[in-house]
Amino acid sequence: MIDAKPIIRVEKLVKKFGSFLANDNISFEVYPGEIFGFLGANGAGKTTAIRILSGLSRPTSGLVEVVGINARTNPEGIKKRIGYMSQKFSLYDDLTLYENIRFFGGIYGLRLREIQEQADLLIQKLGIEDLRNRKIGSVPLGWKQKLAFSVALLHKPSLVFLDEPTGGVDPLTRRQFWELIYDAAKQGVTIFVTTHYMDEAEYCDRLCILAEGQVKAIGSPEQIRKDFDSEDMDQVFYQISRGGEKA
Repeated sequence: MIDAKPIIRVEKLVKKFGSFLANDNISFEVYPGEIFGFLGANGAGKTTAIRILSGLSRPTSGLVEVVGINARTNPEGIKKRIGYMSQKFSLYDDLTLYENIRFFGGIYGLRLREIQEQADLLIQKLGIEDLRNRKIGSVPLGWKQKLAFSVALLHKPSLVFLDEPTGGVDPLTRRQFWELIYDAAKQGVTIFVTTHYMDEAEYCDRLCILAEGQVKAIGSPEQIRKDFDSEDMDQVFYQISRGGEKA
């Protein structure tokens, strides 16, 4: 995996808002097919970075390339090549399940026939034929979450950003959602996920942990635990949040 060309390359990323330094010389790479976890407490700078990576914001300085596209010069090009799912699931409660699929298919540039075919396949795969014409607002949270993730894959992107996708759902639903992530990764989709749950950090192939706008740790969960002489990621996160360094 590490021998492959990175699908995300970040070198000395700096993002400023006036005098406030949100991202302070961040550098990391993500490789095709990885499940890459991006962690940090509120205010650590991860949301700012993910907005840049997904083409929603431009860096102040530094190099950011996503799916081979420069985030400074062509952020619109990035948006067309990636999938994105936020904590709010990005679905419209007043539209039916099928209408949501059709709407986002159109945004992703799919033709009507493609949308209809993909919608039928998706609904059949998830086994939710009985929910097809129900408004999303009345669909159980777990199904809404699974649908939002599936819609993010509708146009078959090679890279998907999941921004705290499991916030507010129960542990069983979170675990089921991660099965969808594993399945997508097996199909070759690169998953870039932010999360506040340290047990989810253990599910990732590699992690990048931010604090105060800087990268404080990067590597596999096992390697990071070893570097910080910690039994679990909770202890690692606690050390980093208190200003601790590697053992």
